[in-house]
Formats: sequence, C-alpha cells, structure tokens
Amino acid sequence: MQIDLRTVSIQPLRNTFDHLARRFGDKPASRYQEASYDIQAAENLHYRPTWAPEQQLYDASITKIVMQDWYALKDPRQYYYNAYTLARARQQDTAEANFEFVDSRGLADMLPEALRNTALAVLVPLRHAAWGANQHNSFICGYGYGAAFTQPCMYHAMDNLGIAQYLSRLGLLLGGTEALEAGKRAWMDGAAWQPLRRYVEDCLVVRDPFELFIAQNLALDGLLYPLIYERIVDDELSVRGGSAVAMLTQFMTDWFAETRKWVDAVVKVAAAESAHNQAQINEWVQAWSSRAAAALLPVVELALGAQADEAVCEQLAGLKQRLDKIGITL
Repeated sequence: MQIDLRTVSIQPLRNTFDHLARRFGDKPASRYQEASYDIQAAENLHYRPTWAPEQQLYDASITKIVMQDWYALKDPRQYYYNAYTLARARQQDTAEANFEFVDSRGLADMLPEALRNTALAVLVPLRHAAWGANQHNSFICGYGYGAAFTQPCMYHAMDNLGIAQYLSRLGLLLGGTEALEAGKRAWMDGAAWQPLRRYVEDCLVVRDPFELFIAQNLALDGLLYPLIYERIVDDELSVRGGSAVAMLTQFMTDWFAETRKWVDAVVKVAAAESAHNQAQINEWVQAWSSRAAAALLPVVELALGAQADEAVCEQLAGLKQRLDKIGITL
C-alpha cells in the first residue's frame, strides 16, 4: 500500500468578525480586540433609566469629555478577562507566599511595638478608602462609554477590593480583630482621617464618570500610593526594621506601577482629542489633586510627623512631572 501525503491550504472565507473587519480590516484579530472593540450597546435600548429619564441607558453625553471614538481609550496592557485573571493570579501567588513567609517565620511578632502601631494606624483604615475606590470604578464601568474604557475600570474596581482584603489580612496578622475595629473607628471618627473620608464620600456622588476617573485613579491614587507604600512603608518603616510590612504590601507597590501606565494612557489620549477636553481635564486635575494632597497630609503625619509636609510637596512635584509627560498642567 502506498500513502501519499500532501499539504492543502484552506483559505478562510473571512478572518474575523464583521465589526472588527470594519475597524481593522479583514485580518485575524487579537483576543484583546475581540473582547474590547465595538461591543458597547448603542441601539435598541428600549427604555430610559427611570432615575435619569433625560439620558439613554448608555449615554456618552453623561460626561463633559467628548470623544469622536471612545475606543481610542485603549488599555496599553491589553487586558481582557483571560489575560487579566492570569496576571493577577501570578501576583496573588506572590502575595500569598509573602503572607505565609511572614507568618511562619514569626516576623510579625519581631516588629518593634512603636513600628507595629504606626503600621496599623496608617494602613488598616486605608481598607475603607480602597473599598471607596472599588465603588468609584464600578460606577465608571456602569456609566462610562466604550468597552475599551469601561472594561479595565471593572478590573481596577476588583483590584481595589483585593487591596482592601490584603489590608484587612495585614491588620489581622499584626493586631488581630481589635486592629480592624480600631481602624474602622479611626476612619469614622479620627480627626486625621476625616479629610480623606470626605474626599472618598464626595466622589461617591460625582455623576461624570471621567471626572471620577480623574479624581480617584489619577489624583488620589497618584498621591496615595507613592506616599503610603513607597515613602512610608519602603523608605520609613523598612529601614527601622519593618521589612515584613513591605513584604505584606508588595502587591500594592507593584500594582500601582502597572496601573499608572493605563491611567496615563487614557488621560493622554482624551486630552489630546480637543482643546475642550484639555481644558476640562486640566480643571479637574487642579481641583482634585489639591484636595487629595490636603486630605492625605494628616494621614502622612501619623507616620512622618513634621516631615509630612515636605513628603507631600515632593510627591506633588512628582505628580506634576508625571502629568507633564502626558500633556496635563498641574
């Protein structure tokens, strides 16, 4: 018996979905493109929301920012569900290993009492701020327009929920349930926390999803994460024997370094769209960044004392340099 093998090339009738072919041409699309582009519900919405009958259910006019194509606000990380969950799973494995290492080696018990108290006083109440960030990004996802913009906001919301949980675990490891109760009392009644609490709660009633994006993801996070996790945890607590705290908060440091690239890309493209967008974003950045700096100052004072004002000013200068690179004036 003789068997002849030959290669047959089969030409597909089409290479991708019609809506992607219209945007990118008839060529194979990436998984990110398939999961992100031109999937925003825009027609046949049937009814207007009863709580805002002047608007469509999904309405780009809810924000003052005007985009010719909302899908221009793409995620440079190209996260869709599968890529996002795989990336976070790897980071969670690292975080779990860090918690296990600190717990099994008794490193939490070795912390000096003053340093432990400082870590609990500064970090545990922040779980409430992280929950607020979860709510804010959920709102942006619900009321924003264009899946390329709203999809990563939901990932961002879930990240903040995870950060709140990590801070809760840190509190339990260093101080037990009493630490969580003390953190809640500080958030609700502590004088140092009321400006930040007011900031978070004021953001809960901001109706413009892009303004909320600026207020939470650019202005507040752009100051909070470098001040708390870099200046206080890495530079202050670690050199005094608190390297265990740095291990427990490694996820927050790595996460901010990654997500700021996405935030910067979104703001840069939106501002470059028109002079109107540029002016509006500049106005929001000025207002919210100054409020964020004022809200964080008394929190930073809990750890740095008289050096807090200098630390906040340094980070404001760093935020200004960051904004200069994306065409925003602070």
